[in-house]
Amino acid sequence: MQKTFSPSSLNCFENCPRQYYYRYVEKVPVESEGIEAFVGKRVHEVLERLYEFVDQGMVPSLPRVIYRFHMFWEEHFDADRLRIVRQENGFEDYRADGVRSIENFYRRHYPFDQDETLGLERKIQFRLDADGQYPIRGIIDRLVRARDGALEIHDFKTGRRIPRQEALDSDRQLGLYELAIREEFDEPGEIRLVWHYVLRNQTRVSCRNDEQREALRHKTVRAIDSIRNEVAWQPSKSGLCDWCEYKGRCPAFQDEALPQETRGSELPPPETGGPLRPETRVNEPLPLAAPPAPEPASGGDPQLGLFASAGRGGHDAGS
Repeated sequence: MQKTFSPSSLNCFENCPRQYYYRYVEKVPVESEGIEAFVGKRVHEVLERLYEFVDQGMVPSLPRVIYRFHMFWEEHFDADRLRIVRQENGFEDYRADGVRSIENFYRRHYPFDQDETLGLERKIQFRLDADGQYPIRGIIDRLVRARDGALEIHDFKTGRRIPRQEALDSDRQLGLYELAIREEFDEPGEIRLVWHYVLRNQTRVSCRNDEQREALRHKTVRAIDSIRNEVAWQPSKSGLCDWCEYKGRCPAFQDEALPQETRGSELPPPETGGPLRPETRVNEPLPLAAPPAPEPASGGDPQLGLFASAGRGGHDAGS
């Protein structure tokens, strides 16, 4: 059983107690990874690296940023361990969507001087109660001080699905991060929660009042109590099961012969989703991505050359 909970582990239990049991109680090793999660990690790595350079007064060119994405992809890619549920899509379709996501974000925010970065991949840990019985942890993609002085919590999303505003206004992940940042910064003013849906080239913003924040606190306490009191760990079948790394051992699917890697589904996985089909792609057409050409010229700046050439990767969502 977990001692400290995260938004992703709480969501896991609510989606399927059996999946939670395998992942956080038995801690069953997983030998494969969904392609959606793989793409999300690579995009996060590139955007984190981009802002690290921006903070040093250097703005790498878009070709250089795309080149670094391809390098991260090649460093981590292993076709034998990546799962694709939507069999009509191939690895290059997902790679192309990663490229498009980065292009969208770069063009939308260039020259990246709209705000001040206070933290990248910033770990948070706090307690929901005065007695310390309900600890929470997580990782903020980017913590920002906006031009008007307000704090903003930014989250990068690589999926195609954009929730409705009322769903975002009750989102648990960034809501809990707000509680942590308010406590750490002793911030009484407005904190904005910002989601970047980079594949769709859309941004959404939400602000909470005191009543909403306290409601989230109490709701999360009840969710943790539910996990601690659980004994049955029954599976909950849904359209998300095709993306579950434990489907092959789940009792809800014992009578099915096909391995999970060969199954399809009409529903997107949580927070991710497959590549956009041609008729739904945004902006101008983008050809399928291929392994990168020689590294783009640095324009005489050896520091910018490091953006593409220095190796660093391994984004961890911190669940």
